[in-house]
Amino acid sequence: MITVILISIGVLFNIFGCIGLIRLPDVYNRLQSATKCVTLGCCSILLGVLFHFGLNDAGFKALIAIPVLFFSSTVAAHALIRGAYHFGTGLDKRTVKDDYKDVVK
Repeated sequence: MITVILISIGVLFNIFGCIGLIRLPDVYNRLQSATKCVTLGCCSILLGVLFHFGLNDAGFKALIAIPVLFFSSTVAAHALIRGAYHFGTGLDKRTVKDDYKDVVK
């Protein structure tokens, strides 16, 4: 039962992340949505795989993949957002606050 719940939560996060990629206005919000999709969705699915298979080959690979996926996706999203900002990709007109503007100067 725990396996089904964790995999279902992961699939829901992935679906919501894909909807966010389509509906959100600018690259910064879309990358945030994609990062949440990967970290919460895929890590939850891998945790469900770990509970399903236990600590055999598949479970051990899932256990190793969770921190790798968690850290690499957040660092990659940060680098992409920083690169997009330095390249000059504009914020959406509905954006209220730009905290990074003062740091760049």
